[in-house]
Amino acid sequence: MHKFPNIVVLVSIFLCFLSSFQTFGQHINTLTVHLNEETKELNIQQEFVFKNTSNYSLGYLYFNDWANAYSNKNTGLAKRFAEEFKKSLHLAKDNERGHTKILSAVDNEYRGLHWEREKNKDILKIRLNDPLPPNKTVKLFISYTVKLPMSKFTPYGYNNKGEYYLKDWYLTPAVYNGKWKLYSNKNLEDLYTDVTETTVNFNYPDSLSLTTNYRNLGTSKYPIRQLAQLKGIKQKSCEILLNTTKKFTTHVTPYMTVVTDIEAPKYNNIAQGISINNVTKFIHENLGEYPHPQLLVSQIDYNKSPLYGINQLPSFIRPYEQQFQFEMKFLKTALNSILRETIFLDPRKDQWVNQAIANYLLISYVEQHYPNQKLLGKLSKIWGIRSFNLAKMDFNDQYPFLYNVTARKNLDQSLTTPNDSLIKFNQKIANKYKAGQGLTYLGVYIGKEKIDESIKTFYKYYQSNTVKVLDFESILKRSTTTDINWFFNAYVSTDRKIDFKIKNVKKYKDSLIITLKNKEGTNVPISVFGLQKDSVVSKYWFTDIEEERTFTIPKKGEDKLVLNYDKKIPEFNQRDNWKSLKGFLSSNRKLKLQFFQDAENPDYNQIFYVPTISFNIYDGWSPGMRLHNKTLLRKPFIYDFSPSYSFREKAFVGYGRLSYQKLLSKTGLYLANYSIRGSTFHFQENSRYSTITPSISFGWKPDNLRSNKREILSFRYVNVFRSRDENLGDFETPPDYSVLNARYRNSNNGIIDYSSWFIDAQHANDFSKLVFEWEFRKLFQNNRQLNLRFFAGKFLRNKTTGYSDPNFYSFALDRPTDYLFDYSYLGRSEDSGLYSQQIIISEGGFKSMLQNPYANDWMATTNASINLWKWIEVYGDAGFMKNKGLKERFVYDAGVRLNLVTDYFELYLPFYSNNGWEISQPNYEEKIRFIITVSPKTLIGLFTRKWF
Repeated sequence: MHKFPNIVVLVSIFLCFLSSFQTFGQHINTLTVHLNEETKELNIQQEFVFKNTSNYSLGYLYFNDWANAYSNKNTGLAKRFAEEFKKSLHLAKDNERGHTKILSAVDNEYRGLHWEREKNKDILKIRLNDPLPPNKTVKLFISYTVKLPMSKFTPYGYNNKGEYYLKDWYLTPAVYNGKWKLYSNKNLEDLYTDVTETTVNFNYPDSLSLTTNYRNLGTSKYPIRQLAQLKGIKQKSCEILLNTTKKFTTHVTPYMTVVTDIEAPKYNNIAQGISINNVTKFIHENLGEYPHPQLLVSQIDYNKSPLYGINQLPSFIRPYEQQFQFEMKFLKTALNSILRETIFLDPRKDQWVNQAIANYLLISYVEQHYPNQKLLGKLSKIWGIRSFNLAKMDFNDQYPFLYNVTARKNLDQSLTTPNDSLIKFNQKIANKYKAGQGLTYLGVYIGKEKIDESIKTFYKYYQSNTVKVLDFESILKRSTTTDINWFFNAYVSTDRKIDFKIKNVKKYKDSLIITLKNKEGTNVPISVFGLQKDSVVSKYWFTDIEEERTFTIPKKGEDKLVLNYDKKIPEFNQRDNWKSLKGFLSSNRKLKLQFFQDAENPDYNQIFYVPTISFNIYDGWSPGMRLHNKTLLRKPFIYDFSPSYSFREKAFVGYGRLSYQKLLSKTGLYLANYSIRGSTFHFQENSRYSTITPSISFGWKPDNLRSNKREILSFRYVNVFRSRDENLGDFETPPDYSVLNARYRNSNNGIIDYSSWFIDAQHANDFSKLVFEWEFRKLFQNNRQLNLRFFAGKFLRNKTTGYSDPNFYSFALDRPTDYLFDYSYLGRSEDSGLYSQQIIISEGGFKSMLQNPYANDWMATTNASINLWKWIEVYGDAGFMKNKGLKERFVYDAGVRLNLVTDYFELYLPFYSNNGWEISQPNYEEKIRFIITVSPKTLIGLFTRKWF
């Protein structure tokens, strides 16, 4: 094990002492708090001694007032929720919100202080009456009331049981290091505040039990009330949980005192105590001594950052043993709490360091105590599941796997990306896992013991003090003589992917000459393993492969060479990581036919099959078998075929698709997609349509990956072939036709503000047309939602007027003919009955079925609706349409819309239109229209959109 030079240790201790001397007691904070159960308010008297440790005089002081982030719909928190398709705070009633009401602010001479709020409402700016010189202090007295929010927005606030979770609930000093660090509350658990010595005198009802992360100096009982005095030294924010019953238990271990309510209903208390002792021992040995009197490990904290994956399944199908499940929950929550309470990095910009340490220790704990634990747990032994590659993955394989979820989507972001600029999946999962896996990667390269020692050294000398990433970096670099600049310059600081391949191997009598190619240009070390009958016989590390390099290694009986065989490197693509030494044919991957979708197995060409069933009224229920190569991680080349059998038509139907997706960059022109697809179904009894459509599309997105704005330019050539039952007569139009279609779409899909528009051009032998469509949705602050849509279409030429059915290609008011077969009609040829009432909002977008609803010259319509109460809306449509040789006519309709799930399940009840008062006309039920979406992919998009 590498030993640090004595002089380095002495310098580190000296610097730590100086930092500790400067930091300790720099701010002194005393709060007297009264909880009013009826109003859900905290009445606070705060005495704050602010010490200016900078080299500049300060005329203003800034305080974090994160409780005020719940005050309205325009705060940073509300905007963050809107980006993630959460409108709970936007729709909240005023009495459900939280806010801070400042009553008075004076200095130590009791002179009034001017204060104001910053733009996002949760930063308080106080102007001092006199500038505060360096190394001087000023005392402030602030009186204010905090109205607590309901806990349905975040865990913070109060719930329906009369319980409270108080976190970031009082004014705390913002950090000044030559520049004020002002971070708004965005529900990211990253409050950036200076270290204080804080005393809280907390008055609360005697019906509640109090638990805190601070030291409880004692509780005094009064009639129906009680007073607790809480003390925190060199700590940040005080957390308080108030429960109607005593949920928390205290565990005094040889290593630290733990207060916890982590839930484990099927794991008895004695066993829990043993597990807590084991976990705290591991933390003490691998991190160091916890400096505070007690550690709070709460279920609420765990819920904020759970063990993502199959452990979130309902408890009756949990795949893990209770001991493993409990210890991993406890360990993860404890590590996050410890690092948050002791390592004071910038939590918004430098969060990756704490995440790397926490997840590295989680990986180490599993390696040490549960080396054979599988990702699927007990499910991996069940027949029918155990053959899946996912079932063969170790528990720790999830770290590179889940990082690659966004990497394969080209949505991965560097570890140095600020917390509030990460997409949700990266912020919650991928970047944390990449950070932890990165230290594991570095450990197998320079030696795990050096990483372990560096973490302990960093924690020992920098806990409870101001610290920078450079401090952690310098300790790691001093632990080894090996160059590890690549780790910080390439792995941490960029979003460039890691991807190598074995390009060529030449065999000689006593040596192998291998050529390695760096496919992504990320210059990091890569490991090469030599295998003989699946046993490792050699291992090498190669570095400085900027593009391509050739190396010579001794021959040790290898029959296969594999890159990254132990999967410690979060590599982008492992399908080209191995090369057989047995000959050309043996280098080809074998074909593997497998039921259902699975994780990628780089040793095989996987074909997945899964039973399917589809429905339309002509084919009826059509069972089939879908064959595809789509793994759980996205691949560039996809084939997808789904042949089915129509029992009603006694014929085969289905679809097929080949596509290749090229990821170009993170932003700007980021995607090119090439595909060809075909389908064949029936559109009437014994009448079949078939389509073959080659296409190419390009996608653009802005620099901000969290933005929902997208631009797409697509070109396709739709070829349609139709055959018709002879009993139904000949086609009124040519049965076969082709249409060249170009479309540009610009959309910004937000839950508060939604806008989308496109220009569409079509050209065929008999017509050319141009279309513009614009759609807008706005959720106002009074919770009214306005929906607007405008459509305009014009034939540039139209030779179809001589057909016996001149409206086949015409614009339609309410139910397009869908000659391109784009829409999921359940009965596309129906003009009466229930299936004819299905509506897809396209072209005219009308809901009433008017006479002569087609236009073969031009059409312009507007659709509007606004809600009356929740999902009940009124709608109105109006427009003009014109046929050749006829005068344009004005059309309109109005009614009630039941907007249960927008674009997925809606009902339209027409009241009035050109037809008159429809509600009073006979057979009204036949006039009701409905939208229904049964596509699983579309429905799943409702849940995944907030993550990506």
